[in-house]
Amino acid sequence: QVQLVESGGGLVQAGGSLRLSCAASGRTFSSVAMGWFRQAPGKEREFVAAITWSGGITYYADSVKGRFTISRDNAKNTVYLQMNSLKPEDTAVYYCAAAKSPHYSEDADWYDYWGQGTQVTVSS
Repeated sequence: QVQLVESGGGLVQAGGSLRLSCAASGRTFSSVAMGWFRQAPGKEREFVAAITWSGGITYYADSVKGRFTISRDNAKNTVYLQMNSLKPEDTAVYYCAAAKSPHYSEDADWYDYWGQGTQVTVSS
C-alpha cells in the first residue's frame, strides 16, 4: 500500500508562485512513477507533469511547460510541483498520483494511488 499526502495549495495572484508537496509512505519507491493531475470545475481530470522515481526523467503537459517544474527528494519520499507564472486558468484541485510501474503516463487510469487533492486558486 502507498499513502500520499499533499500540501501547499492556496490562493495566489496571477503571476505568482506556489510549491505543492506530496509525501509518500508505505513502501519503497525505487520502481514507481509519480504524476500530478488537476481538475477544474466542469472539466475532466487533466495531466500536468510526471517523473520517474529512480532516474528523475520528467514530462510536462504543453499547458504548463516552462512554468511548472516537477522534482523529487528520494530521501524524503516526496515529490514537488513548483508552479511559477500562475494564470487564472491554472485554478483547479491538484492531485498527486503514484504508479506501480516505473514508467509514467498521461492517462490517469495508469496510476494506482492518489492523494486527497489540494485546491489552487489563481486570481486576476
